[in-house]
Amino acid sequence: AALDGFQIDVQLSIMSFLSPQDLCRLGSTSCYWRAAVQDPLLWRYFLLRDLPSWTSVDWKSLPDEEVFNKAFSEDSDNALYDYMAVYKRSCPRGRRSLKSSRPRYGTVTSFLQSLVTQVEPRFAMFGPGLEELDNSLVQKMMTCPEILLVAGLPHRQIHGIGSGVSFQFNNNQKFNIVTLYSTTSVERRRAREEQAVAVNKMFYQENSTAGNQQATHYSVIAQVKKVCEVVDGFIYVANAEAHREHDRQEEVARFLAMIDPALGPPNRPLLVLSCVSHVGVRRIPCVYVAHQLQLNLLHQPWMMQDTVAATLDGLLNGIEWLLEEASCKSAQ
Repeated sequence: AALDGFQIDVQLSIMSFLSPQDLCRLGSTSCYWRAAVQDPLLWRYFLLRDLPSWTSVDWKSLPDEEVFNKAFSEDSDNALYDYMAVYKRSCPRGRRSLKSSRPRYGTVTSFLQSLVTQVEPRFAMFGPGLEELDNSLVQKMMTCPEILLVAGLPHRQIHGIGSGVSFQFNNNQKFNIVTLYSTTSVERRRAREEQAVAVNKMFYQENSTAGNQQATHYSVIAQVKKVCEVVDGFIYVANAEAHREHDRQEEVARFLAMIDPALGPPNRPLLVLSCVSHVGVRRIPCVYVAHQLQLNLLHQPWMMQDTVAATLDGLLNGIEWLLEEASCKSAQ
């Protein structure tokens, strides 16, 4: 028995040098290897090793937070936890493979929809990543036509707030982004220079009492409320720089006020850009930021995408997902 245990340990050690993709291919060769490569300890190792490097996660693939803390052999039913299934569902490559395996009629549907005049989808963009970073995400979006083409600057107003900027994705789909800032540009610049927190003027605070507990929540001001009522989805720009302090509890309270189902359809998609200023800045892994922002508690489609403000790396992946989700919701 001791020899068998030693052989199993050696086998697991050898398999840990293979990639998860190689292991899956190995498991397809025979029944023996299919059973061998499903070892939960091995896949827990892969999950905890690779998860910090994943650049995106969504509402269907976010691993439960308890996965990181429980012993590998524990589950609610005292059964082995299926870390292999969690890994395959959560890793970006697995999600892309699942997407590419969908029926091809989706392409035909998209082509037919493109023949029909469509209303330009509109998204509200907000969040501390727009205001706290050394590089401006919005300015870069406005000045990089090789990545994202500016298609127009509409002059209409939404109850005192500008109607945003129209962009063109892949020289085809047009969409509009209404950028909502918490303060004026002068106040934002001063806050960055002094490394201070500016007062957010988009929200007002309300206090309530439940029993002996004081509860605080936010509501959006009237002008912002009107914007939230007409948009087709939201873009939240989170600050993912690891060297900064983040009050995630305050962030959660505020963005929940923005996406409040009482202000519009409850299934509107939310794209979260986990943003840093430039490539050299150490970032918090997006899966960790997703749990910090409690995205697992939302009841609407969401996706988090690592983004770099200076280069717009990752932005188009997020925009593509947002346009697809908004198109699906409008077709329902």
